[in-house]
Amino acid sequence: MAAAIILSALAMSAIVGVRYLLASGGFALATRMRRPGLYRGLDRQIRREIGWSLGSALIYGIPAGVVAWGWQAQGWTRIYSDAGAFPLWYWPLSVLLYLVAHDACFYWTHRWMHRPRLFRIAHAVHHASRPPTAWAAMSFHPWEALTGAVVIPALLFLIPIHVAALGVVLAIMTVMGGSNHMGWEMFPRWMVRAPLGQWLITASHHQRHHERYSCNYGLYFRFWDRLCGTDRGLGGFDAS
Repeated sequence: MAAAIILSALAMSAIVGVRYLLASGGFALATRMRRPGLYRGLDRQIRREIGWSLGSALIYGIPAGVVAWGWQAQGWTRIYSDAGAFPLWYWPLSVLLYLVAHDACFYWTHRWMHRPRLFRIAHAVHHASRPPTAWAAMSFHPWEALTGAVVIPALLFLIPIHVAALGVVLAIMTVMGGSNHMGWEMFPRWMVRAPLGQWLITASHHQRHHERYSCNYGLYFRFWDRLCGTDRGLGGFDAS
């Protein structure tokens, strides 16, 4: 059993690492095409970001591997593959539930990581990227990576979700992690400024966090920032 769990964890770490390289690499390529020279002079920083991110991928893969083994071998989780197990309307609802729960956990752990002592110990690694690039999506100290690695796996024991819907959740998490750090806004101004855009995190919003540190802590939604008075609007660049 132990060997199977270890192999599952290593496989999931490799999958997370490849997913990061493909997603962040794609956003970096888009940056080179749309914003030539934006990352000029940041080669050393980018190498550091990739190194920390691949270390984070290893950590993320451990609980993910345990969950994958528990789902396939033991049926421990609430992941299901039978499309008829729940009504069709529950499929998008489950995605939203996961995003809302993940966002809440991220907001509060992120604020916690900005306490002076924890910032020096762990979160300073992420903020060492000045300015952040698309490669900084998972550039975390191991302690911070651990706090992020357990959230989705924990939810899989609590909230039922179809395996395809879980793939959508992971895709959204990956896309927003890379796009929110790439240093420019890929969404058009009308979308960012629209009523719905006022409640969603985009690169313009997250950039303000990297400028001021003590605001804009959310991951997907601006709900907690607005509720707790930590929303400071958009950052040093705006939508195109």
